Amino acid sequence: MSEITASGTSATDTASGTVIAESATPRGRRARAALFGLQVLLALFYALASALPKLIAHSSAVESFDTIGWGSTGMYTIGVLELAGAVALLIPALQSVAAMALGALMLGAFVVQLTSFDGENAATPLILIVPLALIAWARRRHNADLLRLVRRQA
Repeated sequence: MSEITASGTSATDTASGTVIAESATPRGRRARAALFGLQVLLALFYALASALPKLIAHSSAVESFDTIGWGSTGMYTIGVLELAGAVALLIPALQSVAAMALGALMLGAFVVQLTSFDGENAATPLILIVPLALIAWARRRHNADLLRLVRRQA
């Protein structure tokens, strides 16, 4: 017993309530492909443009973290978090959690930009929060998969 919604995008087993097929239409496939493309772009941005300068101690990153007062420990910590988030954006079970974590990191970056740099470049973290929130929301079903994996390991 399956039921297809009016939009034709999903089939659900009415007995168990589980989704059998999702986004079978070409529009759904294009939306998933576009979302994955956005995830790849963000992962590349966080890995190459954001984490790499911190991890190789580029002079601009060193100067910024010295201005904040966090030094090299803070710089390397943020760099590792950004790199981990970039990788996790590409792992299906971690996509939503990674987007939320990177969003929280960007919220912190916004506060630091306002307090330590007088708002210079404060819009950048806010702009990045928008696609991260979209990914977190669109991939939220993966949170249940992740929870099942964690419970199975415990």
